[in-house]
Amino acid sequence: MRGGEKVLEALCDIFPTADIYTHVCDLSVISDKIKKHRIQTTFIGALPYAKRMYKRYLPLMPMALEQIDLGAYDLVISSESGPAKGIIPTSPALHLCYCHSPMRYIWNMYNRYYDSSGLMTRLMMPPMAHYLRTWDVATATRVDDFIANSTTVAQRIKSYYRRDAAVIHPPVDTAAFGPVAAAEVGDYYLMVGELVSYKRPDLAVEAFNQMKAKLVVIGGGEMLDHLRKLAGPTVTILGAQPFDVLRHHYARCKGLIFPGEEDFGIVPVEAMASGRPVIAFGRGGATETVVNNKTGVFFQTQTTEALIDAVERMERLDFNPADAVSRAADFRRDVFVNHFRSYVAQATGTALAVSA
Repeated sequence: MRGGEKVLEALCDIFPTADIYTHVCDLSVISDKIKKHRIQTTFIGALPYAKRMYKRYLPLMPMALEQIDLGAYDLVISSESGPAKGIIPTSPALHLCYCHSPMRYIWNMYNRYYDSSGLMTRLMMPPMAHYLRTWDVATATRVDDFIANSTTVAQRIKSYYRRDAAVIHPPVDTAAFGPVAAAEVGDYYLMVGELVSYKRPDLAVEAFNQMKAKLVVIGGGEMLDHLRKLAGPTVTILGAQPFDVLRHHYARCKGLIFPGEEDFGIVPVEAMASGRPVIAFGRGGATETVVNNKTGVFFQTQTTEALIDAVERMERLDFNPADAVSRAADFRRDVFVNHFRSYVAQATGTALAVSA
C-alpha cells in the first residue's frame, strides 16, 4: 500500500462501481476499500512466484495488457509508473492516464538501474530497454489525455512522448499526522522511505556519520543490510516499522532528510503535516511541495558536503511548524478527489460520469 495504491483508493471513492484490472494482486496486503471492487488479473498473476517476483515478468506485460478486453467500458483510467497505459480501449472509449512517471528504468534512471544490476541483468537490459522504449512511445497514442502527478513528470511526458499533461498532485492523508509540543521534539533527524539506490539513503548516512549527529532511518529495501554496516554510532537503522512508530518519529524529529530525486514524493508532505521541516535535494517533486527557506531548505548537489551545509542552514532557519502544516494541507486527499472529479467531468462533458 504505497503511493500508487493510495491513488487507486481515491479513484475507488470517485468511481465506487468501477472494475479494476492489474497484472498481480495480493489480497492479503491491499486495503478493504480496494477489495470491495471486482479485481481481475492478467495471465501474469498465474505465473510462478508472481506476487513476489512480478518485476521479472516485465517483458511479458505489454502482451498481457493488450489481451485485456475493455469493450464494456466508455471510460478507462490507467494509473501507472510502468506499462499500464498500453491497454487497448475500444475506439469510442475515453482513455485517461494518470502517470506517476514514464518507466524510470528505461528512461530517466536507466543508467542508474543498469549500473546497480548484476551481470545477467546488464546483458539483457540494453535490448529489452530498446524494445520497451519503442513500445512505450507507440502506446502513448492510445491515451486521450495524460494527467501527471507533478510538473516534473509532466515535463518527462513532454520529453519522451511529445504530449502535454495536466498536473494533479496525488492524495496525501495529511489528517493522519500532526505536530507535537516543542518540548517533545527530539534531537535527531529522520529519513523515511524504501532503501534503494536512487533514493540515496547512503548519502544521508555518510553525512551524519561525518557530522556525528543523530539520524534515524525508517524503511526496508535492498540496501538495508548495507546501510546497517555503513552506519556509525549516531545513526540508527530501524528498518520497516508500523505506522504508529513512523508517525511518532515524524512529529518528534528535528527535520526530515530527503536526499533522492522523486517524481512527487509523499514523504516530505507527511513530514510537513507533522509540523517538521524538510531538507531535500533540490530537484524533482520536492521542489513543488517544500517552500525553500520557509518549510525547509534545498541542497543542489548529491554530496555529503552539500547535505551537511543544508543541515547547518536548517539549524539557523526561523522555522514555524504552522507554516509546514498549512503547506501540507494543499495536498490533502479531498483536494485530489475534487480536482480529479472536475477533470473527468470536463473531459467527458457530463458530471454524471463520476459518482460522489
